[in-house]
Amino acid sequence: MLSYQHIYHAGNAADVQKHALLASMLDYLTAKDKPLSYLETHAGRGLYRLDAEESLRTGEAAAGVARLAAGFPADHPYARCLRKVRARHGASAYPGSPLVAALGLRPGDRMHLAELHPREHEALAEVMAPFGADVRREDGFEMALSICPPMPRRGLVLIDPSYEVKGDYAAIPRQIAAIRRKWNVGIIALWYPILTSGVHADMLEVLTRDHPDALRHEVRFGPARAGHRMVGSGVFVINPTYGLEAEAARLTALFAG
Repeated sequence: MLSYQHIYHAGNAADVQKHALLASMLDYLTAKDKPLSYLETHAGRGLYRLDAEESLRTGEAAAGVARLAAGFPADHPYARCLRKVRARHGASAYPGSPLVAALGLRPGDRMHLAELHPREHEALAEVMAPFGADVRREDGFEMALSICPPMPRRGLVLIDPSYEVKGDYAAIPRQIAAIRRKWNVGIIALWYPILTSGVHADMLEVLTRDHPDALRHEVRFGPARAGHRMVGSGVFVINPTYGLEAEAARLTALFAG
């Protein structure tokens, strides 16, 4: 299915959690003078406008980045990213995870991005052109498996599906296991929604059983509107970077405040 467009949800509370953890991991990785690879399986368009009709219609950014951004220290890598994006693209601009990554990477690091939606892919290619990213219109898991182990071998893959198809929840543990078999040193970060239906629970049970040393971080927040089924979000990280547990705890406190 190709109906999902993230513009309706950009900058929501789930984005804040995901992007803050992503920025923190990349900040740690780039502190060492060794090149790295960044892969993303469901990249979206890369850059969003929070004053767009679609964003204003849901109001999710107002309950997300607009409320939570002030809780980050000025030197936090997520706060630095927001400042750079707003300086370049205006006060209503918000970065998708490919742009969060691109602004944290260095010359010599490599990016591989997949996005199947034709309009999202076209926008992504335009946004990422200045960064020299490898942008593909293909299935993200197929891309990851074809590239892994990437060169450089050091690095991170972000898996952020739309979960439009319920079968995604059953398939994802198998897909992650396949990626890890090919790239055992890679950081594998999965974002997932916490839904009132609990449909995500079985997936998390399998992932936790198969990867007992992974970091699992979840935050809760009120539904964006009456009847909305997402009441929180989670990030599951295999081979987490040093210090990520402390960053996750700080985010937990921020969301609880």
